Amino acid sequence: MAAISSLFSQTLLHHPTKTLTLHSKPSIQPLKPSHFPNPVTFKAIKPKRPIAVSAVTAEAPVATSDVVARRLYVGNIPRTVDSAELARIVEEHGAVEKAEVMYDKYSGRSRRFAFVTMKTAEDANAAIEKLNGTEIGGREIKVNITEKPLLTLDMSLLQAEESQFIDSPHKVYVGNLARTVTTDTLTQFFSEKGGKVLSAKVSRVPGTSKSSGFGFVSFSSEEDVEAAISSCNNAFLEGQRIRVNKA
Repeated sequence: MAAISSLFSQTLLHHPTKTLTLHSKPSIQPLKPSHFPNPVTFKAIKPKRPIAVSAVTAEAPVATSDVVARRLYVGNIPRTVDSAELARIVEEHGAVEKAEVMYDKYSGRSRRFAFVTMKTAEDANAAIEKLNGTEIGGREIKVNITEKPLLTLDMSLLQAEESQFIDSPHKVYVGNLARTVTTDTLTQFFSEKGGKVLSAKVSRVPGTSKSSGFGFVSFSSEEDVEAAISSCNNAFLEGQRIRVNKA
């Protein structure tokens, strides 16, 4: 053990610089703020008005059929109207359970529409009758039921309609459809234009009977596709000018 201690002491004496190296300060100096030519600053954006409800998105939340029948869409409202004020306006025509004005999550500004859940379906119908088309703050508002409940029978019919569609490489996309257009309407319209329709379908919002505003029509030949585009593109179907092009 004495021999080892002696050897260790001699090593330190012959190599004193190693001890100094271990305790020397790092040569790299931290950058000062002045080293950055254009410092970036961040400023929090404060909404002009306090958001009345938290975690409210632009879409209506999923609900049961009972709630759906009582929920109203209120559109084109002034930006100055918040949830509390809207509730007071609607309460004049029926009992209100909840009112939610939709706000932009970045700017905090009202998106000019809201969802109001009434106590009963009767209250909802009364509010629609009294408020739809009236003015708030100089703006004509729109009030209606957000979505009709989809019955099990309706769902079965829609699933059958989807499964019966005959796909084909000869197919057209039909856009800007009126919400009232059905698969039968689409089939009849294109058949009357002279094309040999193989099948047709209107796309639906998943889980509802609501039209997505577009559909597809399949044909047995490419000639029929070209004829359909030529005769039906920009034509009017139930009051709306439709767009037709190859799918």
